[in-house]
Amino acid sequence: MARSKSVMSDKLKEEVAKELGIYDTIQQEGWGGIRARDAGNMVKRAIEMAEQNMK
Repeated sequence: MARSKSVMSDKLKEEVAKELGIYDTIQQEGWGGIRARDAGNMVKRAIEMAEQNMK
């Protein structure tokens, strides 16, 4: 299955990962090293940030 192009910029992903405390894992193991729950929390936080910017 082909992966679609990322919607979130690398800078935003790193910012959210740092905020959630999972950036160290990403640096050590890469993006494949995070749990599905952490990835979901990243998406959730990015949506919250986008909604705040729209206000």
